[in-house]
Amino acid sequence: MIIETAQRTRQTSEYYFSVKLAEVRKLIAEGHDVINLGIGNPDMMPSEDTLKALTAAAYKPQAHGYQPYTGTPAFRKAVADFYYRTYGVTLDPNNEILPLIGSKEGITHISLTFLDPGDEVLVPELGYPAYRAVSQMVGAIVKEYPLRENYGWQPDWEAMERLVTSKTKIMWLNYPHMPTGAPATRELFEQAVAFAKKHRILLCHDNPYSLILNKKEPISLLSIDGAREVAIELNSMSKSHNMAGWRLGWLSGDKAYISAVLTIKSNVDSGMFWAMQEAGAAALANSSEWHDQRNTVYQGRLDASEALLKALGCTWDDKQEGMFLWGKLPDSVESAEALVNSLLTEKHVFIAPGFIFGPKGQRYIRLSLCLPKERIWEAVKRIEK
Repeated sequence: MIIETAQRTRQTSEYYFSVKLAEVRKLIAEGHDVINLGIGNPDMMPSEDTLKALTAAAYKPQAHGYQPYTGTPAFRKAVADFYYRTYGVTLDPNNEILPLIGSKEGITHISLTFLDPGDEVLVPELGYPAYRAVSQMVGAIVKEYPLRENYGWQPDWEAMERLVTSKTKIMWLNYPHMPTGAPATRELFEQAVAFAKKHRILLCHDNPYSLILNKKEPISLLSIDGAREVAIELNSMSKSHNMAGWRLGWLSGDKAYISAVLTIKSNVDSGMFWAMQEAGAAALANSSEWHDQRNTVYQGRLDASEALLKALGCTWDDKQEGMFLWGKLPDSVESAEALVNSLLTEKHVFIAPGFIFGPKGQRYIRLSLCLPKERIWEAVKRIEK
């Protein structure tokens, strides 16, 4: 006898990468050298200070007990210092920062906190799949808002006016944008805050890519006047500090929003490992030179990835930021799915098809910059053959 699963399991499907990586592992087990350019899994190490802080803290007796639901004071202060130094944003470490077990967890907590079944959520038509999946899991109605390709993948605000109803509760925003790499701008954030105020919508900004290959000063949504009335921001150490497996992130915003999310979070987990928070605090103090060195490495990988897109006949926008490269397929290619499958089986090169980020990505592919440039150049050679 098999007990029937809940309805929410039928509202979503297994994560694309979960399925596809099983194929990759099978090919590797058969002895094939697969070059995986599909996953945004940073391959570089955290800073030396981060690792030393983790080791030292792990030997402290207080490291191994339960920790506060709100995180340690030292980690929250490190986040506040990081925000002031990086974005010019002042945060109260006691009331306006909530550490998370990765920002992906935060998407779930925010949705559980603010959405009732039948509420509507505005999700970009191209974006992180978790925005849609979690909204559907909590019983909300997803409305995809259009992004204007010819205007740097910015939201179409006129079209969004027609999407809003009295049941619209949340809008998800993510700039620098994944997967397109579209940069964040103050004008964009000002428009978003004004839109959220006009329609009394909670604006949820996901900001994990602002320190990677950014061509200007990084921006936080919370730097915009009036943003804290209607907005909260997620951030993460996964990409910017090479700490994806550590699962360290946070939510920042007005005290009322933080307190509301804590109501849900405190019923889900029992705090984060103290030594990891100590190490996270050390990582947040990394010098600008440390980040510059990593960006130099990413630039070399970007150059190789552009050569790969060229070998496939793709076009791309050279204003992209973040740790991915988004390319448009030539008309001669049947589909992104067909190309991805043929590259994997014939060349043993895995790339991500654009449609997994939304239907508008059918004619696009995404390359990850999380492999040494030598491996990317090897993929270029295989494709050119």
